Amino acid sequence: MDKKRRNIVRSIAISPILLGSHRLFASSSKETSSVVRLQYSLNAYSFNSMLRSGEMTFFDMMEFAADTGLNAVDLTGYYFSSYPEVPKDTELFSLKRKALELGLNISWTGVRNNFVNPDAAVRSVDRELIRKWLSVSSSLGATIMRVFTGNQTYEGYTKDQVKEWLVEEFKICTRYGAETGVIVGLQNHNEFLFQSEEVIDILNRVDSEWFGLILDIGSLHAEDPYDEIEKLAPYANYWFVKEHVFPNGNRTPVDMEKIARIIKNQGYRGYVSFESLSEGDPKPIITSMFNSFKTAYDNLP
Repeated sequence: MDKKRRNIVRSIAISPILLGSHRLFASSSKETSSVVRLQYSLNAYSFNSMLRSGEMTFFDMMEFAADTGLNAVDLTGYYFSSYPEVPKDTELFSLKRKALELGLNISWTGVRNNFVNPDAAVRSVDRELIRKWLSVSSSLGATIMRVFTGNQTYEGYTKDQVKEWLVEEFKICTRYGAETGVIVGLQNHNEFLFQSEEVIDILNRVDSEWFGLILDIGSLHAEDPYDEIEKLAPYANYWFVKEHVFPNGNRTPVDMEKIARIIKNQGYRGYVSFESLSEGDPKPIITSMFNSFKTAYDNLP
């Protein structure tokens, strides 16, 4: 997919809809504008144990995001009590109203799927799950929904054969995305596509304005993850910033200035979402991550 098309997709991904009103942020690129605008979001997985136990709700998470100075929240599908079944509209509309009251956007949703499974019938079930939750995403006003490749043994098949399944499944899902106005965003998740070149290959083969990349900086376990991140940066429609990177698989604190520089050099205009995977209270961890990134980004020339 050429860069012009990537820029169009990215502009769609950051046009949130709240209670029927549309806010459009212009596309991102040094080629089209010298003004770079970032929006900051909070990913629900940071509060995984608290959301699952009932210690925290989406409403609590949204309050924290607003109080911290973030612009948006990522509401992952499997923290809804009905998952994998879709929630009732009343629940979705309550979340939209809360977001409006707090001045937040609901920028993102996500589900679990496994398109690496050799069983076509099982892949079809996950495809239907994505179709249903794309409608949920649209109802919430989210303009991008995260999907995975999946991770499973595929004995008897080559990796190239599995990639053919992926491309076909993603093409079908992007048609659903076009029908609902929600981009299908592949998160590189260190489970089947391990190198930037593999991810780019899938993006190019699906070749749709309704298929994009959620760039997960913590899932590139190469010798130099920053080099891999930089290769993927031109394709990113959404960024996941985590507190660690993994050079040669070794957990290492992230260099926020390096990440900020890559994002700024790319001329990216869109969402940067923070996700903590560390033990302990996620609130001060997320606050520190956000402040560190923003300070680094704002101080770059």
